[in-house]
Amino acid sequence: MVNPQPQDLQAMRREMSRMFMHFKFGMDEVLTKINILREEFAHVHDYNPIESVSSRIKSPDSVLEKIQRKGCSYSHEDLSTHVRDIAGIRVTCSFVKDIYRIRDLLLAQRDITLVDERDYVSNPKSNGYSSLHLIVTVPVFLSTGPKDVMVEVQIRTIAMDFWASLEHKIYYKYHGKVPMQLDAELKLAADIATRLDYKMQELKEQVDSLALEDPEAPSRKDEIQREAIDRLLRFALESGKDSASKSADYEAEPSRSQALAQDQQNAR
Repeated sequence: MVNPQPQDLQAMRREMSRMFMHFKFGMDEVLTKINILREEFAHVHDYNPIESVSSRIKSPDSVLEKIQRKGCSYSHEDLSTHVRDIAGIRVTCSFVKDIYRIRDLLLAQRDITLVDERDYVSNPKSNGYSSLHLIVTVPVFLSTGPKDVMVEVQIRTIAMDFWASLEHKIYYKYHGKVPMQLDAELKLAADIATRLDYKMQELKEQVDSLALEDPEAPSRKDEIQREAIDRLLRFALESGKDSASKSADYEAEPSRSQALAQDQQNAR
C-alpha cells in the first residue's frame, strides 16, 4: 500500500470520523443489552454474574497505523475485516462459569450475530493470557437505514482482568521487550490466577450445595463463608510456595550453565 499524502490523510480522517460514529452507536447498542442484563440480575435474581462493564473506541490514529501496516483501505468493509476491535466492550465477572453464561445470554438475543469466537479461557495464550473474545454484529438504525456494526466483547474474571492489566503495564514500560526472567514470572502469575479462579468456582459450588442440603444453612451462612475463605487462604499460600519454588529453579538455571562452562574451561 502506497503511503497516503497529507491531504489524503485528512480525507481519511474525516471519513473515519463518520464511520467511528457508527462503531460507537453499535457499541452503545451492545452496552445497553449488557447493562439491562446486569440490572435485571441485580433486582430479580439472587446472584449477579456481571461485576463491571467498560468500553472504549480505538483512536483514529491507531486505526490508521494498523490499516497501513496491514496494507488495506479505510473502507467500512476493510475495517470490518482487518480491524475488528475498533469498538470494544469488556465484561468482568466473578467466576469462570459466569463467562459462558454471559456469552450465552448475549448471543441468545435475536439481533446479535456471532462473527467469531476465540476462547482463551479453555486455551490460554502461551504467555498465560486468558479471556473469551467475541466478535458480534448488531444493527444500528441510521437516517439512511439500518447498518450492521461490528463490536468486540471480551468477557473475563476479576483475576484474569487483574493479571492482563498488570501485564500490559509491564510490557508498556519495557516497550514490549520484557526480560526473559520477568516473562517467566508473569507466566507463573497467570498460572496461579487460573488455579485461583477454578478454586473459587469450586468453593462457590460447595457453598451452594451446602445451602441446598442443610436446612440450617441460611443461619450458618457466615460460618460456611468463613470456612471457604480459610480454605482459599491455605490454597493461596500453597500456590505462593509452589511459585517461589519454580521461580528459584528458573533463577538457578543460568548458574548451573555457568558452572558447566567453567568446568569445561578448567578441563582445557
